[in-house]
Amino acid sequence: MVPNQIERETVINAPVERVWELITEAEHLGRWFGDAGAEIDLRPGGAMVLRWSEYGTSRGRVVAVEPRTRFSYRWAPFREPGGEEPVEGNSTLVEFTLQPDGDATRLRVVESGFASLATSAEQRAKNFNGNSEGWAHETGELREYAEKVAA
Repeated sequence: MVPNQIERETVINAPVERVWELITEAEHLGRWFGDAGAEIDLRPGGAMVLRWSEYGTSRGRVVAVEPRTRFSYRWAPFREPGGEEPVEGNSTLVEFTLQPDGDATRLRVVESGFASLATSAEQRAKNFNGNSEGWAHETGELREYAEKVAA
């Protein structure tokens, strides 16, 4: 059985306000997360587009925006855009929570919904494993980007 969620936590050497900008503004998302640009309508229900030169494009839908505290969205990183709208059953939910940690920020990322994806068990496992490796890499990228941008 495929685990339902991935959890990552890291401390970023930048204030909460700065980390918030880096995870919610297209200018930054398109550099540390996607490497080929991003678009985001930062409001519940707003559309997101994330692009990678190697992996293509993924659509998302903003779920929650609580400035400097919590940001979440649904996405289907294993589907090309133009397909189905990302909803429960064909997408996963990504949630970022931010907490001050001295002058730094403790960032927690949880991606859930793998076990209920409407696809084969083999594909669910592939999605979980790929994203698990992906978040380990991406949280490191965000940490490095935040320190470079803040300098």
